[in-house]
Amino acid sequence: MGEIPEMTRLLRNLKDAGCDEAMIQKYLQLQKEGKRQEQFRLLSLHRASLLDQVHVSQNRIDCLDYLIYTMKQKC
Repeated sequence: MGEIPEMTRLLRNLKDAGCDEAMIQKYLQLQKEGKRQEQFRLLSLHRASLLDQVHVSQNRIDCLDYLIYTMKQKC
C-alpha cells in the first residue's frame, strides 16, 4: 500500500480539526507566501474557538447533571 501524499494528509488533518473551506484556503495561501507565523496564528485562533465551544458544552453538561441530581433527590 502506498504512502498518503503530504498534501492529502494536511488537508485531511485540517478538515478533521473542523476547519472550513475558507480557513483551509487561507492556510494554504499563507503557506505559499511563506508566512509561517500567520499560519500558527490562524491555527491558534481556531484552537481557542474550539476550546471555547468545549467550555460552553461543559457548562451545559454541568447544568444537566445538577438537574438530574435534584430530580434524584426528590425520588
